[in-house]
Amino acid sequence: MPGPKFRIAKTPTDALALTNKVVANQGDIDAARIFHIEVHTGPAHRFLFTVTNHPSVARGELAFAMHQRKWAMLSVGQEVDALPYTPPPNHPIITVITLETDFNLKKNQTTEPLDSDAMAREFSMQFSNIIFTKGQELVFKYEQKDKSYTFKLIVKSIEGITPNSQPAEINFGPLNPNAAVIFDKAEGSLINLIGRSKGKSAHRALINPDWDFQKMGIGGLDKEFSAIFRRAFASRLYPPEFIEQLAMKHVRGILLYGPPGTGKTLIARQIGKMLSAREPKIVNGPEILNKYVGESEANMRKLFEDAETEWKRCGPNSGLHIIIFDEIDAICKQRGSMAGSTGVHDTVVNQLLTKLDGVEQLNNILVIGMTNRKDMIDEALLRPGRMEVQLEISLPDQFGRLQIFKIHTARMREYNKLDPSVDLEEYSKRTKNFSGAEIEGLVRAAQSSAMNRLVKAGNTVELDQDAVEKLMVTRDDFDYALENDVKPAFGLAEEQMDRLLSGGLICWGSHVTEILEKGDLFARETVNPDCRGFVRVLLAGARNTGKTFLAAKIAKNSDFPFIKVCSPEDMVGYSENAKCMALRKVFDDAYRSPLSCIIIDNIERLLDYSPIGPRYSNLVLQALLVLLGKIPPENRRLLVLATTSNEHFLREVDLLNSFSNTMHVPRLNSVEQIMTVVDETSSFTDSERHHLRMKLQKNEKLTVGIKRLLELVDFAKQGQENYRVQLLADSLEELSMDIDIQN
Repeated sequence: MPGPKFRIAKTPTDALALTNKVVANQGDIDAARIFHIEVHTGPAHRFLFTVTNHPSVARGELAFAMHQRKWAMLSVGQEVDALPYTPPPNHPIITVITLETDFNLKKNQTTEPLDSDAMAREFSMQFSNIIFTKGQELVFKYEQKDKSYTFKLIVKSIEGITPNSQPAEINFGPLNPNAAVIFDKAEGSLINLIGRSKGKSAHRALINPDWDFQKMGIGGLDKEFSAIFRRAFASRLYPPEFIEQLAMKHVRGILLYGPPGTGKTLIARQIGKMLSAREPKIVNGPEILNKYVGESEANMRKLFEDAETEWKRCGPNSGLHIIIFDEIDAICKQRGSMAGSTGVHDTVVNQLLTKLDGVEQLNNILVIGMTNRKDMIDEALLRPGRMEVQLEISLPDQFGRLQIFKIHTARMREYNKLDPSVDLEEYSKRTKNFSGAEIEGLVRAAQSSAMNRLVKAGNTVELDQDAVEKLMVTRDDFDYALENDVKPAFGLAEEQMDRLLSGGLICWGSHVTEILEKGDLFARETVNPDCRGFVRVLLAGARNTGKTFLAAKIAKNSDFPFIKVCSPEDMVGYSENAKCMALRKVFDDAYRSPLSCIIIDNIERLLDYSPIGPRYSNLVLQALLVLLGKIPPENRRLLVLATTSNEHFLREVDLLNSFSNTMHVPRLNSVEQIMTVVDETSSFTDSERHHLRMKLQKNEKLTVGIKRLLELVDFAKQGQENYRVQLLADSLEELSMDIDIQN
C-alpha cells in the first residue's frame, strides 16, 4: 500500500548527518511516536531508517545525508513513498554487528593506533536502538586524545537473536545497547586498529562464513575446492607479519583443466563469492589479443594495474586481487609454436610470466586459468612460483552427479513440480560419464518434455488452461530425455555400436561362446582393483569372420561407461599427422573416464598396409606403439580391443607384442556350423534346409566366414524358390575353392 509522498532534501547540518537518521518535519512524522520509517523507491526496493525531527526541514520533505542517499540510490528532489515501520514482536535484535571501517576523508588519514574497544562503546551509545541493514553505509565520529576522527562504515554482517532462538545471521534489525560491535579494517585502508573489538583483517576474513556448495550451484567438486583452498588460500588466513616471518610467498596461480562442461568456469566464478576479496576480473583469453602492435601486451598489463598500485601503497596489508582467464590456451600457447605469426602470442606469454614472477613480484594476486588443452600451455607458465597449482576437474562420480541433480531440481522440489516417482539416486547411477553441464541439460530436456504435454497442437498452438498448476516433471520425462535428447560426450558411442552389432549375435559354435567368455574375463581383469587395469586384446582371424562384431559385443557386455570405436573408415583422407592426432585424442578421452574401452578396428588398414609399394605408415605405427605401451593415469582403467586380418604383418612390425592377449576367430568349416547360421536366419523352408544339408555334405572343403555366409544367404534369398538352395550351395563351393587356392 503506497504511503504519503515526500520530496528528498539534503540534511540541514553536519551534526544531523552524523546521527545516521532521516530528518523530517514534526508535523509530518513525530519522531517521539514513530521511531522508524520504510522508504519505497520502487516496486522491489525498500529501505529502513530511524527518524529524527528538525524545524528547518519543510513539510512534505525528508532530509537525507549524502551517504544515505548513496546507499538508497536517492537524488535530491526525487519523490518517494514513506510509511511508519515497527519491527514485529518476534523480530531479532542485533547482538553482533560487523562494520567495514575506513577514514571518511583520505586527507585526514593517520596511522596512529585507534582503540577499537573505546570506539565500540561510543558506537553503542550513539546508535543504540537505531535500525541497521546489511550493506548500509553510515558515518561515525570518534574522539581520542583530543583528536576527532570521522569514519565511513559499511555494515558487513549482522547477527541477531530472539528470546527463544539461537543466534543467526539476519539482514536488518535494531541495535541492542549491549551488542558487540566489531570494526573490520577495509581493504587497502591505512587505519590502525587495536583492542579486542578489532575485526579480522582482510587476510583473516578472506573466506566468507556463509558459503556452501549447494547455494553456489556447485556439485561433485568438494575435493577440488578443498585442494584449491589448501594450496591457494590457507596461507592467506594468517596475519601479514606471520607470513613475513616465514619469508613465504603465497600461491599466485592456479590452472584448472579437464573436459568441457565439468565446472571449471563455474568454480572460477564462485571463488569470488567464496572470498571476501575484491571483485574478480574475469576475462576470456581471446579478448586480450589485439591487431595493433603492443596493444595485446598493454591489455595484459592493465589487468594487474590495480594490484600493483595497492601493493605499492599498502604492501603486505593490501587485499587479494583475483584475475580469471577463461580459455587461457588461446593466449598462452607454447612459445615458438605459432609458425609464421608475428610473435604476439609469445610476447603476451612473456608479459604474464613477468607479472606473476618477475623482478617486482606481487604477493597480492591470484591468477586462475582454465583450459581443455593443458598440453598447449607454455611449460614456463606451469613451474612453481607461477601457475604452480594444476588441478584436473574431471567427470563427477556417482555422489557428485547426485549433488548436481539435487541442485538443478531444487526449485522444482520446492514448488512441488517434481513427481515423487523421480528417483535422483537412480538417475545418478544411470548417467555414468555425464558432465555437470550434461546433467543440467538432461534436467532441462525433461522439463521441456513435461511442458510439451500441456501444449495443444492443431491448426494453432495453444497452451492448456491451468498449465502451470498441472505441470509435473515425471519419471517418463527423464527417461525420454535420457534416451533421446542428451548423450554424454565421453560416453558410449551408441550409433557406431548399433551399426557394428546390427543383425544380432548368431552363436554358430563353441568358438563364439569361448571368445565371448574370455572377453568377459578380460573386462573383469580391467575392473579388478588387484590387477593393473590396462588390458590389450587382439582379435585375429581371416576377413569376414566377425571379429569386429565380437569385439563390439565384448565391449557392450562389459557395461563400461566409456566405449570409443576407432575405425579406418572414420579417417578416410586423413594425413599421417591427422591420424596420429585422432588416435591420441581417442586415448586422451578414454583417460578422462575411470573405466574405458577402446575398439581399434582393422588395425592394418589404419596403418595404410599394402602388400605392394610402400608397406605401411611408420608414423602411425610409432604412435600406436607408444599409446598401447603407455600406462593410464592413476585411478583410470582401460581395455583395448583391436582386430586384424593380417597377424603376420603385425608380428613383422613388432606390434603384436604390444597386446597382452590374442584371440583367434576361425571361419565356419563344417556343415553343422553353416546350417546353424542358415537356421537362425529363417530364410529357407524345412525342405530347403534339408536339401541344402544333403548338398553341403558332399563338399569336404567347406570354409567360410560368418559375415560372408550371411551375405551369400541374403543373395540366395533373391532367387526363385526352386533355385535358391542350388544358388547358395554353388556360391559356398566357389568361395571354399577360392580360399583353398589362397591358402
